[in-house]
Amino acid sequence: MEDYIVRGLAFNDEVRFFAAYTKNICEESRNIHETSPICTAALGRLLTAGAMMGSMCKNDTDLITIQIKGDGPAKGLTVTADASANVKGIIYNPIVTLPANEAKHLNVGGAIGHGSLSVIKDIGMKDPYVGQTQLVSGEIAEDLTYYFAVSEQIPTSVGLGVLMTKENTVEHAGGFIIQLLPFASSETVNLLEERLGKVKSVTDFFKEGKSVEEMMKEILGDDMRIEDKIPTQYKCNCSRERVKKALISIGKKEIESMVEEGNPVTLNCDFCNTEYTFSIDELKGILAE
Repeated sequence: MEDYIVRGLAFNDEVRFFAAYTKNICEESRNIHETSPICTAALGRLLTAGAMMGSMCKNDTDLITIQIKGDGPAKGLTVTADASANVKGIIYNPIVTLPANEAKHLNVGGAIGHGSLSVIKDIGMKDPYVGQTQLVSGEIAEDLTYYFAVSEQIPTSVGLGVLMTKENTVEHAGGFIIQLLPFASSETVNLLEERLGKVKSVTDFFKEGKSVEEMMKEILGDDMRIEDKIPTQYKCNCSRERVKKALISIGKKEIESMVEEGNPVTLNCDFCNTEYTFSIDELKGILAE
């Protein structure tokens, strides 16, 4: 099944939602970063959320970055997404092994620990918008729910899940973001809370063979309406030219030192592990520029 995101409305258009299936994104991320199961789940959850939040952007050039910094062994994560739901991410320590949590699930919260969550929105203004909140559990979905409520003042429910196989590959992954619109009635609020209280796990729907659309219909009811469906993918926008600019930014003295050492310089993209090698002649050309 291809990865995709649906966007729609429910409860007489008083609620908007985003829902995604992201198995391929999470599996590609696992392959790139060679993550342990806990880290695959952690990064997969944030990638899923990032893709959906990217699809919320209004302008084609908008970018959104989500950063988590924690005191747990995973140390932190960064995910970046654009308005076309292209997403990429890194986890600072990709190999973490911990016992299962009390619910007998992968202990993502233990891997991340206590810390902060930041959302940076580059929407073409002089300075990007930055919102930051403390982590409430490290489980990511709860932390994003808290972020939307506190930083953006939007009552939101976030559900995220990554299901691993016995071979430690990704079997299913996806999630949802459900938000109350400003004019939502108290009746809608109560009914939505009741329905969300019955949701145990995002991956339960996928294990039962349900699609994203069927998951949202079961959560929100028959008046749920899909407005849009878009593809989403793991995609890094690095290029030789972008890496060259990063090399220039380290300064003339550093590049001169590299030339004096007489060895080619190889730079690696953290998001996709692509290597870019610059020869001595290329370094001299950069100095000449």
